[in-house]
Amino acid sequence: MTRHCYRCGWVWPYREGPGRNDTCPQCRADLRVCLNCARYDVRAAQQCREPRAEPVADKDRANFCEWFVFAERVFTPRGEPDRAVAAREALRKLLGG
Repeated sequence: MTRHCYRCGWVWPYREGPGRNDTCPQCRADLRVCLNCARYDVRAAQQCREPRAEPVADKDRANFCEWFVFAERVFTPRGEPDRAVAAREALRKLLGG
């Protein structure tokens, strides 16, 4: 389990969490974002488990949330599924192939 960039998986090597202006040296993504926060939860209201937090519109952009806790987890690449591949797979299953 590591604290890492949500986009590319670069491991954050410091003891303290990132500041408002810190970016990933590999992919240049903002690091102090909802997607890197331990309280981020797609099933929760406003996608945050902290009820006192102000709503944040852009979950992948740096913000000033005072409740930010850099999540420690296993990196899983965030990729959008390729619709063409998914369509071919569904067709193959439909045709019994």
